[in-house]
Amino acid sequence: GMVQSFAYKNERGVLISVDEIEGEEGAYVHTESGDKVEKLVAKMSKSLKNVINPDDVCDEYGADTLRLYEAFMGPVTASAPWNPRDLPGVHRFLQRTWRVFDAGFADAACDDIERGLHKCIKKVGDDLEAMGYNTAIAAMMEFVNIATKSKSNLTAEQGVRFSVLLEPFAPHLAEELYELSGGDEALAHVVWPDYDEKMLVADTIEIPVQINGKLRA
Repeated sequence: GMVQSFAYKNERGVLISVDEIEGEEGAYVHTESGDKVEKLVAKMSKSLKNVINPDDVCDEYGADTLRLYEAFMGPVTASAPWNPRDLPGVHRFLQRTWRVFDAGFADAACDDIERGLHKCIKKVGDDLEAMGYNTAIAAMMEFVNIATKSKSNLTAEQGVRFSVLLEPFAPHLAEELYELSGGDEALAHVVWPDYDEKMLVADTIEIPVQINGKLRA
């Protein structure tokens, strides 16, 4: 697919540069004239005045955020518009990941975190083979949420395994996390982690009970 971008034109059909637009969805105007403009989705080009410079993104958010966002935009076979408003969300995921590691490591593995990690290993591995990069990232986000909500910290060994999963998408941060976890070689040379099928099955499940259409238990 093609990475597209938003473009804007006024009522006369004249294209307006993106940096001359202000307002919110459905109410965009040309900053200088105050004229209302229409938002379009189109390929990036100088003629459409909607080119995104990746160097600017790297300067503000870092190269890992740029890589991660591009992979998270959607299936690789589909075109999608570059939306600067979505970048902070991906950046916050990397920040949350750092905080999980920076909190220190536990001596013993928490069962919820370990089960979540096994599910993440399987999902990311399967999705990488199928080029489903966006869903692989979603699985890592889910795991970081589990680790963030847990009362226990990661173990160093769990940190190593997760660093390997993150490395194809955010290699700079992944190397830092690997080093925090006690790693002493290039992360790209570390063997991909295995998962245990037994750890993919929950011991308990939650079943909602409804009576006359209302949740009761």
